[in-house]
Amino acid sequence: MVTGPAGEEEKDPAAGRYGRDLFTPTHPLEADRIDYGAQAYDPWTRSRLRALGVGPGWRCLDVGAGTGTVARWLLDEAHVDEVVALDQDTRHLAPLAGPRLHPRTADLRDPGLDPGTFDLVHARFVLMHLPERRHLLSRLANWLAPGGWLVVSDAVEVPNALDSSSAYRRTMDAMWQALNDTIGTDIASVPSYPRFLREEGLTDVAADLYCPPLTPGAAVTAFWLETWQRLRGALETTGRVDAETVDQALAYLSSPDLAELPPGMLTAWGRRR
Repeated sequence: MVTGPAGEEEKDPAAGRYGRDLFTPTHPLEADRIDYGAQAYDPWTRSRLRALGVGPGWRCLDVGAGTGTVARWLLDEAHVDEVVALDQDTRHLAPLAGPRLHPRTADLRDPGLDPGTFDLVHARFVLMHLPERRHLLSRLANWLAPGGWLVVSDAVEVPNALDSSSAYRRTMDAMWQALNDTIGTDIASVPSYPRFLREEGLTDVAADLYCPPLTPGAAVTAFWLETWQRLRGALETTGRVDAETVDQALAYLSSPDLAELPPGMLTAWGRRR
């Protein structure tokens, strides 16, 4: 382990990567899995961006743009002037390219973007998967034009303290451990995002937390079903769960008895002076 800014412990940058060591873009169901997450969280993201005033005249950067659902909304409904859609794999973004939408295939560590460029920098479920997350948040803030907004969202857990041994809880915990072991995912510092934004000199800093209803057939439930199915081998190698426990957890997600609070999405935002 190494120590990053603000004393944050970070894994060796040589650790695995999302999209390379887990959740490869070439998997036939990866776009569907991404879209399940988008269906669950896009409405909340859109409401936050609307509240910040996103609209005509804005130049936006969407980091980890995925299949482009946020980028398309920014153009088609918020009517911004331009969106740069950054992702390390832009196969789902390339067909959307046009005069106002510019896919950029790049790693966030070296994207070749100029500082002080964007009125909005948005990153959702990106930083938590990157060992250099605190340093990269500084980079995101540096790309803001005066008056521009940085909006970052990542996962936080809100577990039931009265039930730490259910198949659902054990499988969810095993997933976070498998992600940490493989690619360095760490959500422990996510509640500190508002403080990090203040440290970057941003103003009007605030945050909220959204947990979509976890019900059978819901998009967020389908997201976790597909995620756990894809990670089965990695889940079991953590030593926290066995195959029977994973089977029970998957069946529970499809059961009318399902009654859980899923991981939430913490969104923090701040404005460049």
